[in-house]
Amino acid sequence: MSNVLRIALVDPNDATRESLKAMLLGLDTVWLEADCSRYEFFPDVLEQTTPDVGVVALDSNPDQAIELIERLTAEIPGTEILAASRNTDGHLILKTIRAGAREFLTLPVADEDLSSALERVSQQRFGRMDGRARTSEVIAIAGGSGGVGATSTAVNVGCVLAENTMNSVALLDLDLALGDADVFLDSIPDYTLADVVQNVSRLDIQLLKRSLTKHSSGLHLLPRPVELQVTNAITCDNIRKVIGLLKASFTHLIIDLSKSYSLIDMAAIESASKVVLITQLDLPCLRNVVRLMMSFEEMEELKDKVEIVVNRVGLDSGQISLKKAKETLGREVFALLPNDYRTMVEVRNNGVPLIVQAPRAGITHAIRELAAKLDGANQQRGEEADSTSKSSESKWKKFWPGTK
Repeated sequence: MSNVLRIALVDPNDATRESLKAMLLGLDTVWLEADCSRYEFFPDVLEQTTPDVGVVALDSNPDQAIELIERLTAEIPGTEILAASRNTDGHLILKTIRAGAREFLTLPVADEDLSSALERVSQQRFGRMDGRARTSEVIAIAGGSGGVGATSTAVNVGCVLAENTMNSVALLDLDLALGDADVFLDSIPDYTLADVVQNVSRLDIQLLKRSLTKHSSGLHLLPRPVELQVTNAITCDNIRKVIGLLKASFTHLIIDLSKSYSLIDMAAIESASKVVLITQLDLPCLRNVVRLMMSFEEMEELKDKVEIVVNRVGLDSGQISLKKAKETLGREVFALLPNDYRTMVEVRNNGVPLIVQAPRAGITHAIRELAAKLDGANQQRGEEADSTSKSSESKWKKFWPGTK
């Protein structure tokens, strides 16, 4: 199943509810939004969480459960309903399906039966969306070398995307040793990636919300671990699951990668819909990017989703020209970010994003353009951003000799 299904569960029976919950949490392709113990509260739960699927266990009160299914089908048509019961009476099954249930599961349900039912629901649901799956934009951002501005770009792009009330945006700091996304946001998180990984097998929406730190911009942060020794517990498999769960809950996920390009970084890159390499106009950094691109191009699934962003354009320190840089890279540059050292120092030291610290600065406008180009959820806006970016690039070439 290629799409992560967001699910809410109702069952007044504690034992069967916990059993179903454990089974759902064991599936990598399922995100458990909520579980509920009262039929009468379940419509409110679905209104608040808007899951893809609602699972209704019938056995505590079949008549009330079937009435609930009828109500949910009428009032919340965007959520598919699965019914579950130990009773295999044909009359009950017929009533349940007529009430609006998409599938009827016989308890105790086998793993393969549950997976198959969810697969059918996934195909039916996402097939109605013009053949497009409900997807999250996953943007992995990394530097061609240390100190090129990858983290500042990740944080500020995330804050710009979070400005849009139609977006929900999370930032995952995967620089496990020296990550400092929390510094850019002046945050002191209560929980980190290490806490999430330790509980990944039973992760639900409540635990996730407690683990993320929400910034005033609307950006949600999952920071790197505080203690270096706990990073050994973070594996590629549980990173993939964390990313999958974050994708299910947010429209945009920004991943700030480390500079080591470890196996964990590569697992994140493989999960990304776009990979942004940040470079400067100096030869060592450009050569690093060329080397990375050569490696990525050997992987069929990566070569078409990597973009190059040049940072600190206009820095008066003998920079290589943009034309020479493109020749070195052998490809076009996706976006340019102007040099504004003073503003970026203020942003970092104050722990305030660019859109707040310097909303009218050239670097802020450039970050907005980059965010718009990366936002695959709005193609029209992306096209407008592309046009604006080309216009801005020509202006930068005109005024900054180092980019000619």
